[in-house]
Amino acid sequence: MNLLLLSNSTQHGRGYLEHALDTVTGFLPAGARLAFVPYALADHDGYTARVRDALTGAGIGVRGVHEGGDPLARLGEADAVFVGGGNSFRLLSALYRTGLREALTEAVRGGLPYMGASAGTNMAAPSLRTTNDMPIVEPPSFEALGLVPFQINPHYLDADPASTHKGETREERLREFLEENDVPVLGLREGSWLRVEGGRAVLGGERDARLFRRGTDPQELLVGSDLSGLLRTRAEFDARA
Repeated sequence: MNLLLLSNSTQHGRGYLEHALDTVTGFLPAGARLAFVPYALADHDGYTARVRDALTGAGIGVRGVHEGGDPLARLGEADAVFVGGGNSFRLLSALYRTGLREALTEAVRGGLPYMGASAGTNMAAPSLRTTNDMPIVEPPSFEALGLVPFQINPHYLDADPASTHKGETREERLREFLEENDVPVLGLREGSWLRVEGGRAVLGGERDARLFRRGTDPQELLVGSDLSGLLRTRAEFDARA
């Protein structure tokens, strides 16, 4: 499997994908026809244009899966797929509605390179249950693509000790998830990403990450960390699927 899972697509003070552009263009095949999935935002045309503007200079041809009326056909024509960020509930609902959920899973497991950002990275996990988003729509299920056998929390945010806000921190919410689910959760801070190639997974980007497991303290992960061990439960995960 060939995955690039970005925590975010826009970094403070930089343009769309600018902070990860070298990694993105290195990940995508030269001259690739990229199928873009814009369903996490309401303006599909505008979102696709933003991605096209960011990648055209690198020789990447971008076409939205909504363009031409047949998302499955657009996916079938592509050399790679990019699932953009926005609202994860809206995105997953659209993947079910269009048939792309099953088609994406099959295509990516068959070798199609998959890039996700934010909500698109959430889709790579088994379930939607560690998203930060508000459920503005109700998908048929929380079951996502299951491209990796662990959960991901993009935009992971550390608690501010000087804050007077008394709501739950991100860490507290993920600990609550682990009280009910014995599944590791990778917290990707802004500017970080996970690169998966075959049976190897490596943390990349500009920020370290945190790994949450039931019954243990969160583990700090440095950029460059080999996280391939998180993939070794795939056989067990696939057997349950």
